Amino acid sequence: MARIAVVEDEAPLRADLVEYLSACGHDVIGCGDGKELDRALDERPVEIIILDINLPGEGGFSIAGRLRSHSDVGIIMLTARGLNVDRVVGLEVGADVYMVKPVELRELEAQVRTLARRMRVSQPAAPAAEARPAQEAPAAPAAPAVPTEWIYDQLTWTLIAPDGKSIKLTGNERVFVSLLVTRPGEPVSRDEIFRALGKRGWDPADRSVDSMVRRLRAKGDQTFGHPLPIESVHSVGYAFAAPVGLR
Repeated sequence: MARIAVVEDEAPLRADLVEYLSACGHDVIGCGDGKELDRALDERPVEIIILDINLPGEGGFSIAGRLRSHSDVGIIMLTARGLNVDRVVGLEVGADVYMVKPVELRELEAQVRTLARRMRVSQPAAPAAEARPAQEAPAAPAAPAVPTEWIYDQLTWTLIAPDGKSIKLTGNERVFVSLLVTRPGEPVSRDEIFRALGKRGWDPADRSVDSMVRRLRAKGDQTFGHPLPIESVHSVGYAFAAPVGLR
């Protein structure tokens, strides 16, 4: 179970969230604003913060950005705003999950469990124990099968190559890659890409997507040592030209 702080200025909703998540076995505290959250964090650390956007004083976007600048705490933004631009901003400033009110409490708790599990898996492994004497050394395990597909981690915005190397995506890169990897091998039109990025539709004079793809490819070349399997499809758009799994 996770240690959670719920930052919500609406007292009835805050009480409901704290009560429900506590009943699910989590260790939960409620805070009414950013100052109260800071005082709570001074007293004890938490693993996940459920954060509203419209808070008195410091807003949720600012709090998320401030926390992310020095902490790997999990951030779930829970807000009444459903506009795509707000979702992108929330994810850009460091949120791991963005949910729109009214939220189903069972779905929220499922997101909490999934995020907590991902965070624990991503933590560095503990130092290896001191080596045993040679006669007690266990037999070497069989080599694991080498994966043959790419992996896109939707929670951490990470694209992982078959050899295990990975790159972290920005908000716009995440929107773009998410479109492609859900339909591998199938071209995604420029118009669909532009709309997903919050634009009205494809504008031939707007080269922002092409620039983003160039930056993404350069990032891939630098990290993986080989091109990303993102191919231009003439007169259509782009496609992810390799097997890929989602998690």
